[in-house]
Amino acid sequence: MFYRENGQFKTTYKADQQIFPIAQDRWAVLLMVAFAFLAVPFLADEYVMRAILIPFLILALAALGVNILVGYCGQISLGSGAFMAVGAYAAFNCWVRIEGMPLLVALLVGGFFATLVGIFFGVPSLRVKGLYLAVATLAAQFFCDWAFLRITWFTNDSASGTASVSNLKVFGLDVSTPLQKYIFCLSILVVFGVLAKNLVRSAIGREWMAIRDMDVAAAVIGIRPMYAKLSAFAVSSFIVGVAGALWAFVHLGSWEPAAFSVDRSFQLLFMVILGGMGSIMGSFFGAGFIVVLPIVINQVLPFLGGLVGVEVGTAALTHAEQIIFGSMIVWFLIVEPHGLAKLWSVGKQKLRLWPFPH
Repeated sequence: MFYRENGQFKTTYKADQQIFPIAQDRWAVLLMVAFAFLAVPFLADEYVMRAILIPFLILALAALGVNILVGYCGQISLGSGAFMAVGAYAAFNCWVRIEGMPLLVALLVGGFFATLVGIFFGVPSLRVKGLYLAVATLAAQFFCDWAFLRITWFTNDSASGTASVSNLKVFGLDVSTPLQKYIFCLSILVVFGVLAKNLVRSAIGREWMAIRDMDVAAAVIGIRPMYAKLSAFAVSSFIVGVAGALWAFVHLGSWEPAAFSVDRSFQLLFMVILGGMGSIMGSFFGAGFIVVLPIVINQVLPFLGGLVGVEVGTAALTHAEQIIFGSMIVWFLIVEPHGLAKLWSVGKQKLRLWPFPH
C-alpha cells in the first residue's frame, strides 16, 4: 500500500520532530495547499467563492481558535461570538478613525483587543470550570451584544446602527472581488494554521493538554494553571478576533451586532465537536461540515420531496437543518467523541496496516 513509512529513516532529532513525520502526509498537505492557491481560482466561480469558500476559510480560522481553548486546554467557552464581535468592531474603529491604517494592521489590532477581552472573561476559569465556566463566558456574549448595540461610538455614530467598510487594500492591491478575497483569507488561514500547529506541539501546548487532562496533577508537577489557562484564552481570543474582523470586513462588508450573536458561539462550538476536539485538522473538518451541510440539505430535500410529490418549503428546510445538526452532534458525542478527525486518523492507521487485520 502507498501509505506507509517503510524506509523513511530519521537520523536527526529535528527530522523526528517534524509537523508531518510521514512523507506522504507532507506531500499531501503541500499538494492540497497548492491546489487551493493555484487550481481552485480557475475551477470555482464567483458564487462558490462568495457563498462557500470564503465563509469556510473564515469559520475554519475561528474554529481553530476555539479548538485551542476547548479542545487543547479543556476550557469550555460560549463567548466565541463575542470575541469575534470585539475583533470586528475594534478593527473597524481603527480603520475609520486612523488615517491610512493598513488592513492587515487593523485586523491584528482587532485580534489584540479580542485578546484583552478574552483574558478578562477568562479569569473565572481560575476558580470554576465546566458548566459554570460556560455560563461565565456566556456573560461575555450578552455584554458585548448589549454594548455594540447600545453604544453608538463603536459604529462610528451610524444612524442605522450598522458598520460598513469599502475599498479594502493589502500592500496596495485591491481586495474587492471574490477571487481576491479568497486568496487573502486563504493566505491568512495557512499562516495561522502553521503557527497553531507549532504552538500546540510546543511547551505551552503540552501545558494546555496537561491542564485539560487533569489540572490538579498538572499543578503538582509544576505547571502553573493560571498561566496555562489565561494564555489559552489569550491565543484563542486573538485568533477568533482576527476571524471576526475578516468575517466583517471581507465576507459581510456591512454588519450589525446580530452577525455575532450567541448563535455564532454555538455554531463554532459545534464545529469543534463535530470536527474533533484537540485536533487542528478537526477545525477544518468541522467548518467544512457546517458550511456544506445546509447547502446539501437545501438541494437534496426538495429533490426527494419532488420524487414523492411533497413540496418542501423554506420553514421545513430550516427545521430539518436544525434536526440534522442536533442529531449529528448527539451521535458524535456518543459514538465518536473525537469527531471527524478521529475517523480520519483511524482510516490512515488502517491504510498503514492494510491488508493485515487491525
